[in-house]
Amino acid sequence: MENFKKILVGVDDSADALLAFRYAIKRAKNDEAELVIVSILESHEMNVFEALDKDYIHGERAELEKHLLKYQHEAQAAGVEKVSAVVAEGEAGETIVKDVIPHVAPDLLIIGSQSKKGLAKHFGSQAAYMAKYAPISVLVIR
Repeated sequence: MENFKKILVGVDDSADALLAFRYAIKRAKNDEAELVIVSILESHEMNVFEALDKDYIHGERAELEKHLLKYQHEAQAAGVEKVSAVVAEGEAGETIVKDVIPHVAPDLLIIGSQSKKGLAKHFGSQAAYMAKYAPISVLVIR
């Protein structure tokens, strides 16, 4: 089995994403890989007034960054030596594939099969999009 050097895991607090995160921790430890945790601030979750309010968006982003620190600390406490976190904005699947992966340069993406937010939670379309279009190996956890 191939060892990975850098693993990207997507989190959104859904049950599947938490399973993916826990698997990513184990895989990163086993492979002695760097772990990068990503969460996406999705603008379609905001109403029009919130989306136009830069202070609101900045506050939402700051809260998400603070929340990701908990994930980062959990991974470090579990024994993953190199852990970082990234917040991006946009449609989750497309943003991860087109922006985050080229920027972070992981060799494995681990995601949950269903998201917690938006219409995609019912169809798993974000996971399907990433599995189809990501230029790296994708592991979908359920």
